[in-house]
Amino acid sequence: MDRLFRPWRMAYVSGPKTEACFLCEAVVSEDDASNLVVARGSYGLVILNRYPYNSGHVMIAPLRHVADLAGLRSEERLGIMDLLVETLAALGAEFNPDGSNVGINLGRAAGAGVPDHVHVHAVPRWVGDTNFMPVLGETMVLPESLEDTFLRLRKRFELGRDSRGD
Repeated sequence: MDRLFRPWRMAYVSGPKTEACFLCEAVVSEDDASNLVVARGSYGLVILNRYPYNSGHVMIAPLRHVADLAGLRSEERLGIMDLLVETLAALGAEFNPDGSNVGINLGRAAGAGVPDHVHVHAVPRWVGDTNFMPVLGETMVLPESLEDTFLRLRKRFELGRDSRGD
């Protein structure tokens, strides 16, 4: 039997759990590359998921540490949705997916890995991207590194914003 290894996943599963919120740390940091922040908006940021389901899997999070949608101000909710629309356009232009999953996990029971800082997942999808590997082998195969995905998306956001005059 062949075996595929994903050693970076073990760091997440068994690594030390900190009290710090990595989304809040990314908000205040100026080092977008090491935090994998591909874009920033007035009310939120777009950050690559370090443990993606597919290449291009990002999270859109508000700048404020808020646990749920009800805690966001109206302009923050609108800003996050605008950033989501911009993100889907960037993912579409850069990765040409057949579709996308967009979702919010509210609370640990719903699958939220960071239950105290609400965020929206956007995952590009392709017909046939779910095959025997994740289903039987419990292994995802990603065709490129996070660093390459970061560079592609960062450039795509810049191109999109330049074309709109943002």
